[in-house]
Amino acid sequence: MDIRLDHKNAVVCGSTQGIGKAIAIELAGLGANVFLLARNEASLKKTLNELPKESDQKHGYAIADFNHPEEVNQAIGQLLEDAGDIHILVNNSGGPPPGLASEATSEDFELAFRRHLVNNQQLVQAFVPGMKKAAYGRIINVISTSVKAPIPNLGVSNTIRGAVASWAKTISNELGGFGITVNNILPGLTHTARLESLIEQNAQNSGVSIEEMAKKMKSEIPAGRFADPEETAALAGFLAGPSAAYINGTSIRVDGGKTPSI
Repeated sequence: MDIRLDHKNAVVCGSTQGIGKAIAIELAGLGANVFLLARNEASLKKTLNELPKESDQKHGYAIADFNHPEEVNQAIGQLLEDAGDIHILVNNSGGPPPGLASEATSEDFELAFRRHLVNNQQLVQAFVPGMKKAAYGRIINVISTSVKAPIPNLGVSNTIRGAVASWAKTISNELGGFGITVNNILPGLTHTARLESLIEQNAQNSGVSIEEMAKKMKSEIPAGRFADPEETAALAGFLAGPSAAYINGTSIRVDGGKTPSI
């Protein structure tokens, strides 16, 4: 099975922590030149130093806050200048705050829509010409299992993640003939800072301890545990490689069997 990514240039968004960081490390370990995109330069530099690197690999980073479109545009220009054509794009961004959809403001939805879908579109439009030229492109969107079954108290997130999945399926049909695939990874409960925050809030809302809430949430997963970010990263590494050329327009869960739908 050919999973090597030598001489491929990859951009990984939200790559200084959690799943995004694990994916960046995975792609670098498979031989890709990895370019990080996040908003905190100190964290970017730290992660850059943690990337596996052979003598012929080149890694880098660009700074952008996804809440500010002008910063994203500037980062795109820098990435194209530093890396040249991009062959692999991993769209990954922290989810909207918890809460009920019925209580969210229009501004909450607008911000989430821009942060997750509009920014993805900006990046795709910038990088697809290089993918077409190379006849090789991998667009991987890290979303959520809420695409398959809405998660209680994540109203805005459920809505926006579903929109991203529909967008991804649409462009997978448009780009499939150019050697470009578009797929979604749907992580379940994974050891990240966001999960810690959700456990804490759920515990507070239920009047139980954080430990009790974590135990309860694990008990609802057939695997009986939370995922490690590296488990999601392993799937991203496969989808980014040559052997995944015929996997296109699909959403794959990494959730230990928790999602109730088929």
